[in-house]
Amino acid sequence: MLFDRQVAQLDRLATHLRGKSGKALNRAEIIRALIDGLIDSGMDISSATEKELRARVARRLGAN
Repeated sequence: MLFDRQVAQLDRLATHLRGKSGKALNRAEIIRALIDGLIDSGMDISSATEKELRARVARRLGAN
């Protein structure tokens, strides 16, 4: 289950991508891509909490 703020951000991202590139991605496609990217990364998340996982993913993606 997603929080309302997450749904809103995904919708903003989809709208931004559509405006920038003309390509449409919906929420589900963005979520699937993120999950598959995490799986493909080989990152060991077996003992991570949600908070730790979020921090690890943010670091990998170059977020502050």
